[in-house]
Amino acid sequence: MREYLLTLCVAAAVTYLLTGPVRKFAIAAGAMPEIRARDVHREPTPRLGGIAMFGGLCAGLLVASQLTSLRDVFAQTNEPRALLSGAGLIWLLGVLDDKWGVDALIKLGGQMIAAGVMVMQGLTILWLPVPGFGTVSLSPMQGTLLTVALVVITVNAVNFVDGLDGLAAGMVCIAGIAFFMYAYRLWFGYGVEQAAPATLFSAILVGMCVGFLPHNIHPARIFMGDSGALLLGLVMAASAISVTGQVDPDVITNTTGSLRDTVHEMVPVYMPLLLPLTLIAIPATDLILAIVRRTWNGQSPFAADRGHLHHRLLQIGHSHSRAVLIMYFWSAVIAFGTVGFSARSSSMWILLTVVGLSAVGLVVLLLPRFQPHAPRWAEAIVPPRYRQSRRGAGAARRKEVPEAAAEAAAAAASGAEASVPGVHGLHGATAIGDRSRLPERRRVTSTQQG
Repeated sequence: MREYLLTLCVAAAVTYLLTGPVRKFAIAAGAMPEIRARDVHREPTPRLGGIAMFGGLCAGLLVASQLTSLRDVFAQTNEPRALLSGAGLIWLLGVLDDKWGVDALIKLGGQMIAAGVMVMQGLTILWLPVPGFGTVSLSPMQGTLLTVALVVITVNAVNFVDGLDGLAAGMVCIAGIAFFMYAYRLWFGYGVEQAAPATLFSAILVGMCVGFLPHNIHPARIFMGDSGALLLGLVMAASAISVTGQVDPDVITNTTGSLRDTVHEMVPVYMPLLLPLTLIAIPATDLILAIVRRTWNGQSPFAADRGHLHHRLLQIGHSHSRAVLIMYFWSAVIAFGTVGFSARSSSMWILLTVVGLSAVGLVVLLLPRFQPHAPRWAEAIVPPRYRQSRRGAGAARRKEVPEAAAEAAAAAASGAEASVPGVHGLHGATAIGDRSRLPERRRVTSTQQG
């Protein structure tokens, strides 16, 4: 675990430190497109944040290759090099799109080429664990088509959900943590060495997101752009492909003792192949709805619009930050609920917990004007936006007290000067001006005193 945490921290640190210089480079390079009708930000913001993420990916793989426990991943398999090759191609495609713009069909072709490069180097799906049938071997053509389809779906799902500050990075981070927990359990819980690459990829993916989020939370100082969204989607797809295509369910069956138990343990493995639901359920749903909506309206499936889920949350009254937190919440419920079900599939409390959290999420979803406030004991650890209202009100009250005292003193001094005969000039004029701003009762009293 320490080696994975070290790799995660290195990827996060490099990504965080590179994001600042990358932002300056993006501004100098003119990678700040004009605000479009479907955008929700109000000021032009630089893109190319994926450059920093790619640096974090390279740093994480480099450090992992020098660690004793992770060195075997690079010696026994070619998957890390396959990931780096595919990531480099799709990252370059995203950089070109962020700067000059790339046609949708060209971008789709580039995604397929990047997936094909990974397949050629061994990162492919070899068999599928099908419930009730066991392991189903795939032919090379079937494995290639399924791998490319999974990569394209995941990449575009992450790209489609990248519409609010911090939304894509946070949701991918949540999915990466959940998948890391599952892959780590396969690796050290059941001794499945083939799960080691997926565990490493997930750790690096989480580090990339953690390092970029401080610069991308609302209000964002830089956007990841397609160079970051496509990269995150490919790394996530590579993790799912690695654990699905290389882990033999028969190895787990030797530990569990039955094929039925193995099927339950492998739930998060074959579920990601369906869209993938456990890792990016919300982005995948958004992707399907967008394709159906645009096709129904006679538009291209790749035509941008303001009909995504995060746009709908803003339209019903949720603030920018609350819309992002709601998307985080649903992603966490689905991802961690699936991982919990795979660990204890017969436990009723997991199902009840998921149902209870879903009910809470629905209540929050239907209360767009609810203003969240952190308790006083937690104000030191929450963002300032969740403690400004309380502190701001207290500061306003404290500020009103000295101002009221100053006005009372000024009024008293003005009244005293007005009551002294023979006082003229500037002081008299000031006294008259001050009395004109006092309440009616105070002006009457001063006139009587005069």
